[in-house]
Amino acid sequence: MDQWTETTTADWHRRAEQQAFDGRAFVDGHRHQTVNKKTLTSINPATGAALVEIAAAEAVDVDHAVAVAKAAFMDRRWTGQSAEARKSVLLRLADLVEAHRDELALLDSLEMGKPITEALSVDVPGTAGTFRWYAEAIDKQADEIPSTAPGSTALVTREPLGVVAAITPWNYPLEIAAWKIAPALAMGNSVVHKPAPQASLSVLRLAELAIEAGLPDGVLNVLPGEAVVGEALGRHPDVDVLSFTGSTAVAKRLLEYSGQSNMKRLSLEAGGKTANVVFADTDDLKHAAEMAAAGAFYNLGQVCSANCRLLVERSIHDEFIGLLCEASQAYAPGDPLDPNSRTGALVSDAHASKVRQAIEQGRADGRLLHGGGQPKIDGASDAFLEPTVIGNLPSEHALLHEEIFGPLLTVEVFDSEAEAVQLANRTVYGLAASLWTGSLARAHRVSAELVAGTVSVNTVDALGVTTPFGGFKQSGFGRDLSLHALETYSALKTTWIQFG
Repeated sequence: MDQWTETTTADWHRRAEQQAFDGRAFVDGHRHQTVNKKTLTSINPATGAALVEIAAAEAVDVDHAVAVAKAAFMDRRWTGQSAEARKSVLLRLADLVEAHRDELALLDSLEMGKPITEALSVDVPGTAGTFRWYAEAIDKQADEIPSTAPGSTALVTREPLGVVAAITPWNYPLEIAAWKIAPALAMGNSVVHKPAPQASLSVLRLAELAIEAGLPDGVLNVLPGEAVVGEALGRHPDVDVLSFTGSTAVAKRLLEYSGQSNMKRLSLEAGGKTANVVFADTDDLKHAAEMAAAGAFYNLGQVCSANCRLLVERSIHDEFIGLLCEASQAYAPGDPLDPNSRTGALVSDAHASKVRQAIEQGRADGRLLHGGGQPKIDGASDAFLEPTVIGNLPSEHALLHEEIFGPLLTVEVFDSEAEAVQLANRTVYGLAASLWTGSLARAHRVSAELVAGTVSVNTVDALGVTTPFGGFKQSGFGRDLSLHALETYSALKTTWIQFG
């Protein structure tokens, strides 16, 4: 258990040198090697150094984990417990997440380059808060007795589905895992979770803490690995529901796997290309510019709902871009273990190389307004990129339409409200959108016309555990967070009793 919270860069580097790593899978309540003992090397993107060998599960390991999870569900060791008992376990898990805050934050920072301050202040508290919120929701659920004819009674109950497969990305390794694991467990299901191979350590540690909190063996299982694990889960006949966050291309494959196997239920949160629309009647342009920079460059733009497309009304374009470029300087990358760094490294050299290629393409075809550089933070890694702003791209340019998932913000100009809406909706995605205006009427009018699962007005990327998160169009379907997430992991059952 953590005894102290580091406050300096040197402290965190010392803690990193002392940190123990365990990359083995977690099934049936304990760590173990996968059947074929294959591994992947976990790399610290900020230094290029190897951290540990991570288990690379295969289909045979999926079969075992799913069988364990199914047995745990069928014997009702978890779902058969009272609501109060399940609530107590998840509350204890939330407490343990907070108690191990330093360790969990450090694991995420070392594996995917996230600034330690962000992991400490946002990701880990968000994880604990999610488990606590769904724990408190367990005993607040009520079944129904609808109206029926005299001489009969109908009971409508919400039932757990069985084995839940959860597949999560590397950009928020712990927090997005909690978005899926917490409501799935709250409903009484068993879970087999596949974290991203780039960042698996914190969720593997979470599974150990869950057992310490009192979760029965076999109810939560974690299998690291590559795409073969996701395909095996997608095709498995004993997986009852699969919840996914990741790319649209993979989401489409999961749709195929479901149809080719047992028609398992799916909740797919896929790609995004969020527009941030700034009207000339915005009350505070400086604040809007600061938030535009945050929306585009927080987590180095490695956010599915990142505000990566900026649409600015022509009359304020030059002024706003000046304010934006000034605000973007605050997101210059730094050592992830420096508490003063607001951004760190991209998740890998390979991903950074793809983003660099996109930046060079934008520089060649448009106008570089800010950034574009590749600083050397420690002299070894190539995973650090400056926040970059590019304008003057042709309307059909790939950078305006394809998800880049990095610190690249494109700028477009509009002359009317109708044109702004048309440009914002000119995408195959529909995850999120933002708009800035001082007009209440315009806020309502434009929000209604934007095709997005979340519309943020006079802010960016608004999100909370009480509100549903998910998309329209090729951003997928289903919702994380809020009470609506419980619908993903359950189904309604009618029991009709005839007594007259």
